[in-house]
Formats: sequence, C-alpha cells, structure tokens
Amino acid sequence: MQYLFGIHAVDGLLRRKPESIRELALQQGRSDKRIAALEALARNQGVAVVREPRAVLDQRVAGRHQGAGAMLAPAAETAGDNLLDEVALLQRVDDSPHPVLLLVLDGVTDPHNLGACLRSADAAGVDAVIVPKDKSADLGPTVSKVACGAAEVVPFARVTNIARTLEALKARGVWIYGTAGEAEATLYETDLRGSVALVMGAEGDGMRRLTRELCDYLIKLPMAGTVSSLNVSVATGICLFEVVRQRGGAAAS
Repeated sequence: MQYLFGIHAVDGLLRRKPESIRELALQQGRSDKRIAALEALARNQGVAVVREPRAVLDQRVAGRHQGAGAMLAPAAETAGDNLLDEVALLQRVDDSPHPVLLLVLDGVTDPHNLGACLRSADAAGVDAVIVPKDKSADLGPTVSKVACGAAEVVPFARVTNIARTLEALKARGVWIYGTAGEAEATLYETDLRGSVALVMGAEGDGMRRLTRELCDYLIKLPMAGTVSSLNVSVATGICLFEVVRQRGGAAAS
C-alpha cells in the first residue's frame, strides 16, 4: 500500500484530488491547529480519518510524516488524469489554445529535485512535465511530499525515447530550449513567448548528447558568483518564471 506523508503534501492532495485518498491517518495525541485543520478538511472532502500511534506512522514512512499520512487508493482507481503517454502528450499540444510551456527533465534522478521541479511547474502553469522512462526519478512518496500536491495534478509524461518526443514536438512548432553553462545567450536575452519546451539536464552531467543536438537553442543563467551552476530545481524555477514574466506575468491556466 502506498502512503503520502507530510502535512503540506497531504493538504495539497486533499484540496486537489481527494478521491485518490482512501484513508487519512493522524497521530494520536496531536490536536494542534495544523492537524485539526487537516482533519476538518478531510472530513469535509468525504475522506475517512483514523487516529494511530506515532510508532505506527513511523513504520509506514521513510521520512518525517509530521503526524499525517494518507493511504492512497490503488492506482487502478485513481490513475488518472495527470499521467500521459506520448500520444496523449502530443494530443495535448495539438489541442492547446495557447502557446504551450513544457518542461523536459533529461535524467533528473533525485526524487527531491523532481518533486521541487513539479511544484514549480504547477505554480508556473506548465502544460506537461516530460521525463525519460530510464535514468530518471519517478513519481513516489518522496516526490509527492516535496511537490506538496503537484505530483498528482501536473500532467506528467514518461516517454521511451526523449529524442523522438522532441522531434515530434518540433514538428508541431514547439521550440526546444536547452540549458547549458557554455551557451552564449542568457535566459533573459531569449524570447520565450512562443510554444516552448525547456530542457533541464541531469545533476552534474547536464543534458545527454543527443538531447543537446536536438535543441533549437542553448541558453544559460548568468552567474556572478564563484559557483558554476545552480541546483536543477532552483534553475528550473528561475527559468519557468522568466517564461511567465515574458508572457504577461500570470501563469497559464
């Protein structure tokens, strides 16, 4: 059985996709405002609530549960609406009434980074996050906790061949922008108002060779200090919100 843990993550899922929660377990003896608010929200959403000893919650999760753990319904019952295959991804691009904003994570293997990228993607109104099926972190409890509910709602596509997907996007008028420290153009010098797929490389290694070759443009973040690069999730947030700024300052719906 899969659990989502942490007050912020559970709160986000209760507000946005309560049908995916079979039962909410709260720590016995805790009655502070945050736990009380979570219990009230769950009952209002029709989610069953039980109280369990801290030791039981400790056994169920690998990280800090903060006194709250949500038992998720089986994937067959909830899978759903935010998980895309390549066909559905391309159909989403074809049907979009506005220039699309896509986030491609090429080999991001740390689930904490994936969760943080999904949280930024949700806030920026990204149309879909795309990852390869191999050499990439996948959705799971750690990702969900860090993403604070975004992992269950942001359209998420795991594709067999990133290169083929990028080619298909280019054929649909989507410009591919890869981030690389050696690029000549900076993020802030680049027009990102059209349909864009922003490619972020793996921690340390950056984009794979073929992925880099398929980019229409390479861009970089200007770095004034002594460090040569930023954490991928931090860089992702900066890049996404520069797109938002250029498009008028409001995240796409």
